[in-house]
Amino acid sequence: MKNVIFDEKGLVPAIIQDAATGEVLMLGYMNEESLRRTMKSKEVWFYSRSRQELWHKGETSGNIIKVKNVKYNCENNSLLVTATPTGPVCHTGNKTCFYRELTGDDLKDR
Repeated sequence: MKNVIFDEKGLVPAIIQDAATGEVLMLGYMNEESLRRTMKSKEVWFYSRSRQELWHKGETSGNIIKVKNVKYNCENNSLLVTATPTGPVCHTGNKTCFYRELTGDDLKDR
């Protein structure tokens, strides 16, 4: 973990990718402790910025995410977690949190 650069709040963004399909499932944030727990348990842990606490993904829903590997980028400031979900990843019940497409209409001035 000495190679991972955490931001001023002690967090690093972590992209979760489906090991079977390559699909991006979600983006979360990890602090050093959640990254340690992820590496040790081989299940995804995050740090909840809103609740200010560790969060074992799937603890409530039962839809845990099993880790295959964790890589870090060339600037050492983000993670890619290749994993196998045991159910829908998004709290909405969708397979991925990235299920809505941005269109040109979404970019109009407000």
